[in-house]
Amino acid sequence: MGLGCDRGTPTATLHQAIAQALDKAGLHWQQVAVVASIDLKADEVCMQEIARQQHWHIRFFPAPQLASVDVPNPSETVRKYTGTPSVSEAAALLAGGLLAGGLHLGQSQSQSHAQALPATHLLVEKHKLRGPDGRNATVSIAVLPAAVPATP
Repeated sequence: MGLGCDRGTPTATLHQAIAQALDKAGLHWQQVAVVASIDLKADEVCMQEIARQQHWHIRFFPAPQLASVDVPNPSETVRKYTGTPSVSEAAALLAGGLLAGGLHLGQSQSQSHAQALPATHLLVEKHKLRGPDGRNATVSIAVLPAAVPATP
């Protein structure tokens, strides 16, 4: 699952966006194998709070790595603020592909020979939610190849 949001997005807004995206995909919270975003969001309170609540480890990627991933819905606005045309879609695809390739969540790519696998695709491309305060949250869900276990 890839996450993106405006700076200072309330936890409730991101939580609702995730719940809607999971519902849209017919999935449950427990089926999330990996969560990822851009390294600029490593200190984002809403992401840290939801990760803590769900016992998820979040993988953060630098903008150039996210920018190297082909996505169906690139955004020039996102590129302007982050340096990559996609955060949630690219993060979902990249994290899912690395997990499928055998990279464990605690490893960096330099600690493993894992490569992103092209079989990973997006089940939910770019689910957006604008919270009551006007801040946005975006969730994308990638499907892992069948050979990959549902939990890391």
